[in-house]
Amino acid sequence: MVTIVGVRFKKAGKIYYFLPGDEALMIDDGVIVETARGVEYGTVVIGPKEVSKDNLVMPVKQVMRKATLKDLQQLEKNEEREEKAYAICLEKIAKRRLPMKLINVEYTFDMNKIVFFFTADGRIDFRELVKDLATVFRTRIELRQVGVRDEAKVLNGIGACGRPLCCSNFLGDFSPVSIRMAKDQNLSLNPTKISGVCGRLMCCLNYEDDLYKKGGDLYVKKDRNLSAQDVEPPGIGKEVVTDEGIGKVLKVNHHKHTVKVQLEAGRTIDLKWSDVALPDE
Repeated sequence: MVTIVGVRFKKAGKIYYFLPGDEALMIDDGVIVETARGVEYGTVVIGPKEVSKDNLVMPVKQVMRKATLKDLQQLEKNEEREEKAYAICLEKIAKRRLPMKLINVEYTFDMNKIVFFFTADGRIDFRELVKDLATVFRTRIELRQVGVRDEAKVLNGIGACGRPLCCSNFLGDFSPVSIRMAKDQNLSLNPTKISGVCGRLMCCLNYEDDLYKKGGDLYVKKDRNLSAQDVEPPGIGKEVVTDEGIGKVLKVNHHKHTVKVQLEAGRTIDLKWSDVALPDE
């Protein structure tokens, strides 16, 4: 077993693990750590805990030190420099007439590197732009092209639900989202209704996907002692037995725990999940 802490470098960013060493660290403590990008400032979001080495990607680096007042002042200066770097880069992009949109600028804590994030429709030849920026800043320059979902994460905004974007506030990683999720949830397939501000399928389609996946495959046979919430629904197109005869499931409402069944006589009825059963094999 080894003791680790979880560190996040930006809001809703990925969590990385480090060894606390001799430092007595708590959640919300600022720390200085060494990463692949260089020396960085991060915030402890997972307090010290013991985990098996088998669950870690070794080697795990050790926290350099707990952040001091001087480190926080350095962080503020870096943020001011980032704003100036952003304006300068915009000017250079316009001068070169490059078809790219600058999203964000980040200095490493030790100022040994500047990363410029941008979006573009295709590949961009930015070699001359890098030379222009290196002449101004005289440090390592990296231009990184990101996708539209990453752009929304950085810029933030308000979703269709009226709340701040999930990706900017608590989603550390983007999970795959497919149109099948919208179909399983009986949602309108109108792109304007199931797409987020980034233009891609809304991340929240993932939240209830596991519930809808259970329909049909894990169906529990009818039991009068169970409530509608205690059984799983039959899948759409399944043949079921009801009090009014045999029918076929046309629609499943996961919120109301009901199914729409078309009887052999042609009439359709709405029933609770617990009031239908699969025919005996």
